Amino acid sequence: MIDIIIKPIISEKMAAITEKNPQRYAFQVSPKANKIQIKQAIEELYGVNVISVNTINITPKIHNRWTRHGLISGRKSLYKKAIVTLREGETIDFYSHI
Repeated sequence: MIDIIIKPIISEKMAAITEKNPQRYAFQVSPKANKIQIKQAIEELYGVNVISVNTINITPKIHNRWTRHGLISGRKSLYKKAIVTLREGETIDFYSHI
């Protein structure tokens, strides 16, 4: 189950989504994981009840930069994002372990 969830996504965009819908959270997950595996992993890891899971495949972006030796091209890695909706009244506290 630990192989499925890589890390939670904490960004300004997700903070805005969580303000509107306090029961929605985003996680970066393994690209090979399906919705059922993601749901089971979240429920086991955080002890909450998951209502729905929406997944998004993030395609790699190409980045170029100029150096003294010329143009260097690179790519970001492919990953999958899962937006999880919890049961009403349940929350996940990402900052409790700090």
